[in-house]
Amino acid sequence: MADHLEASVTLPSDPGSVSAARAHVVGTLEEWGMPADAELCDTVRLIVSELATNAVQHTFGQSPTFTVDIVLIRDERVHIGVTDSHPGFPKRLPAAVQQDNGRGLVIIRWLTAECGGRLRIRPTREGGKTVSVELPWAAQAVQTAQTAETVTAAGRREQ
Repeated sequence: MADHLEASVTLPSDPGSVSAARAHVVGTLEEWGMPADAELCDTVRLIVSELATNAVQHTFGQSPTFTVDIVLIRDERVHIGVTDSHPGFPKRLPAAVQQDNGRGLVIIRWLTAECGGRLRIRPTREGGKTVSVELPWAAQAVQTAQTAETVTAAGRREQ
């Protein structure tokens, strides 16, 4: 695999774009060799859902679009960032049991830490922000899945 792969999509800030962001990232991971049913793929799917939802819900109409970037570096780390043009940084809200929202960033932090990754929030030159996570790629899991598929396919051909 290449030392550095990148993909990006810019979407309108409306609720329908959340599923498009998820589909873009999962499709990109699959192109890069990650099986759609891999644990990392599921984790990234949830993280992107939360980040894209935040970009839509919490920009208060001040960001007409948001951009999702995904970068794979040397088959070691995958970086996913969501950028919007709203100047406010995310704030941790008190999460009451009855509350329907306010837990997205907590969920993202937890998932990222569980995978051995890190979360960053940084301003953009244009006055917005990028919320990003960097996670281990888990190339061994990809290779193991590919090997299992090859063995299964080989086994089927012999029968």
